[in-house]
Amino acid sequence: MKTLSGFGDAQAAGAAVLRDALAGRAEAYAVGAKVGTIVPGDRTPEEPSLPYVLVRKDTDLPHSSMANARVTLRCTVWHTGADEAHDLAMLCQGLWLVHSGPVIRGVRPGTGPIPARDPSTGIELSTFTVLANIKPVLL
Repeated sequence: MKTLSGFGDAQAAGAAVLRDALAGRAEAYAVGAKVGTIVPGDRTPEEPSLPYVLVRKDTDLPHSSMANARVTLRCTVWHTGADEAHDLAMLCQGLWLVHSGPVIRGVRPGTGPIPARDPSTGIELSTFTVLANIKPVLL
């Protein structure tokens, strides 16, 4: 009989890693950063709630042995300016790259950071991806 296994919530774990790590950072571009997995519904160009870090899972590719899953995590950072968005995105990427924990066992760079402007609000942003290896859990 095969062992019943699955994987933890990589998206929630990725957000928690950044939420915890950013809380103690002193860099001006990181102070007050909020981290979540959905864009706040009350955000407008007049009340942008910046800086905001969005974490989403783009792909989830479990190995056929179920010993590992390779997940693409995307991080998008909205900020008061392009430089600040880039700097915070670089910091978030670095924080993920050095992380190893109960859900995410290791992270490699993917793409970016890539600068852009939010077409809905005109707010500067920067986005990047990483490839995360996710530990299996027994079910």
